[in-house]
This record gives sequence, C-alpha cells and structure tokens, in this order.
Amino acid sequence: MRITEATNPLQTILLTCRADGKDNIITLDWHMPLSFDPMMFAVSIGKTRFSLGMVRSAKVFVANFMGKEAQADTLFCGRHSGKTMDKFATSGLEKEEAKTIDCPRVKEAQAYLECEVVSEIEVGDHILFIGKVTHVEEKDKGKRLFHLEADRFTTTLD
Repeated sequence: MRITEATNPLQTILLTCRADGKDNIITLDWHMPLSFDPMMFAVSIGKTRFSLGMVRSAKVFVANFMGKEAQADTLFCGRHSGKTMDKFATSGLEKEEAKTIDCPRVKEAQAYLECEVVSEIEVGDHILFIGKVTHVEEKDKGKRLFHLEADRFTTTLD
C-alpha cells in the first residue's frame, strides 16, 4: 500500500508563486496547518518540481483552496509544468494580486492563505516549506475539492 492510498482523500490546493517576473501554479495535496499563534502553514513540494525553485527564491506562496467546480483546471495545473507554459494563460484561471505579499493568487479560489516562508526542511524526495500566514481570506463556503487518486476527486457533504 502506498502512503497516498492510506491518507486520501486530501484537500487539494493550487499553490501560486512568483519569481524572476514569472507566475506559476502547482497542484498540491500535501499541506497542513501547523500553529494558531503565530498562524503557520506548511506545504510539501517535490524536489523535481519547477515551483520548488520559485518558492525558494521568492520566500512566499499562496495556498488557494479550490472548489469542486475547479477540478478540470486543478488537473491541468498538476499535469503541466510552468517551466514550459504560463498556466494562468492556458488554464483560463484568473490571476489577482495577493493582499500582503508579492505573489499572485487564483481569483476563483474559495479561500486563501498568504504565506511568508520562515523555514524549509528536506524530507526525502520533497521539501517542506513552513510559512507564516500573513493574510487569511474566505470568499465562498462552497464544496471544496478533495483528491482520491489519479483523476478521481470527491467533495464535502452538505
């Protein structure tokens, strides 16, 4: 059994980042809150991912919590590299500026956590970025997107 089989479903986020004048989106399932005071949030990014270098360089990211209706865009962003394309332009997701950090966020997201990286930890084939939350915003209490496996997703119940 793989770790994902034992732990899924996990809420899927789109992490947005900016470095060297380029904006990017990466789909992530591995993330979690760490602390209330101060508010801290962690994301785990694979060492081979293009976004890893961007987050390392900029020291900021936005966790965009997506609704079930964003499933196709979420899959698209998880299957394509920002190294070779502008995912905002090709996915159709709309970009807006974060409120407290120099980073884009996804306008269609239901909620946002804007984070400044305070630490990174190597954890096998991933890097865990620990971010201090600088802004929290919820726009929509709709059904969130949870990843089961491969192309399969679910959502929260009413």
